[in-house]
Amino acid sequence: MKPRGLNSLFGRLAALVIVVLLLPHFVWYALVNVERSEMRSHYAVEETRFLIEAVEQHVASGSTEPLPWRLRTVPLAGPGVPSGRTPIVPNLRAFIAELTERLPAGTQIRMPEDAGKARDPLMWVLLPEQPNWIVMAVRPRAPPRPEGDRMLIWLIASFSAAVLFALFAAWRLQRPIRKLATAAARFGRGRDVPPVVEEGPQEFRMLTRRFNQMVADISRNESDRGIMLAGVAHDLKAPLSRLRLRAEMVDDEKQRNGFVRDVDSLTHIVDQFLVFAHDGADQSPLQSVNAHCLRYARNFHSAWPERAPLRLDLQARDDCELSAATLDRLLSNLIENAYQYGAPPVTISTGAVTEAALPGALPSRVAHEREDGAGPVITSGWFVAVSDEGNGIPEAELGSASRPFVRLDPARGGNAHCGLGLAIVERLAQRAGGQCVLSNGPAGGLRVELRFRAG
Repeated sequence: MKPRGLNSLFGRLAALVIVVLLLPHFVWYALVNVERSEMRSHYAVEETRFLIEAVEQHVASGSTEPLPWRLRTVPLAGPGVPSGRTPIVPNLRAFIAELTERLPAGTQIRMPEDAGKARDPLMWVLLPEQPNWIVMAVRPRAPPRPEGDRMLIWLIASFSAAVLFALFAAWRLQRPIRKLATAAARFGRGRDVPPVVEEGPQEFRMLTRRFNQMVADISRNESDRGIMLAGVAHDLKAPLSRLRLRAEMVDDEKQRNGFVRDVDSLTHIVDQFLVFAHDGADQSPLQSVNAHCLRYARNFHSAWPERAPLRLDLQARDDCELSAATLDRLLSNLIENAYQYGAPPVTISTGAVTEAALPGALPSRVAHEREDGAGPVITSGWFVAVSDEGNGIPEAELGSASRPFVRLDPARGGNAHCGLGLAIVERLAQRAGGQCVLSNGPAGGLRVELRFRAG
């Protein structure tokens, strides 16, 4: 399963990068805007003071040149002079205060009552000991640029480029960890794992190197164990065959049957050890699970006519397939377990897995699976299940029923077994990418459901 969203390393790195880049960009833009606003206001004050001084010099020189359209002079007693009690427009208060500081002491500044409604309000200025009011249209701030705010455009462009570069760096940083997690999950399911390429920071390369070494060591140990078990099986098969032959020669029928039964039990235990320890990949062809279950039921009835017949409830789609050898081993162990420790009738069922299926069912060792990352709980796909109508397993012991060498004799009593039946089933299912789910049926009996993903 691929990690997505903020739960993945890439998602969290991406969120961290965006926040770290966005915060200083926003603060810088806000500070620059404030500074630029103050600079524009200061520029407007200086421009107004310059015009007032220019008009004063123009009047003092007696020049006959006309003043610009924004400027004119009005005699002290001329028409339209605003009252001295005219309030200053609130949005111009800072501008008027700064302009007053820049002009000579005693300068009067007045504005008409409708100054707040005008785009360029008129301001009346009377310098000390001057016979005329200077009237001008004022702009407290410079007009906005007609081509738009280039600073904001450049800010967005630089932020986008930085985010893209940072996301690429985050993707490169998390890629070794993701490859390592995929390899670990594959190795946990018993599949062959090629050496992972060492890349990324030094810590990631060291982790990958140690993982590769661990996989190589485990594979070598498994190979040695397989060779050893093959030798043990060869050494045990011959004495067991001789023991069975000698048992057949015993004259006492009761003793002969007991010897044969014990030899068969020992042979069965040896076979279970070999199946449990076998880690080789299943190379058998894929088969339809419905067709294989139907064929298995027919062969079972022919081989064991004295046993109650198997029931079939095959609802899986035709494209639900599994390796023939794996499916045969799974069915053999489950059906033998059901007949030996449960009670007939025994049912083989297949169908689609949904998230609401089997409420209350306990995935075998699901806590352990989630902790080591061997595989997520499968809530969609298809299943094959074997159920009986015996006494079942106590709810408190469902979680440990599939552990190796665990015997549940009080609930599923019996002899001549080593507690590997459900452990073999769970290992085979996990090796095929599936999940083993144990539950007790409503009417009693154990139900073992093997879930697999579709496709």
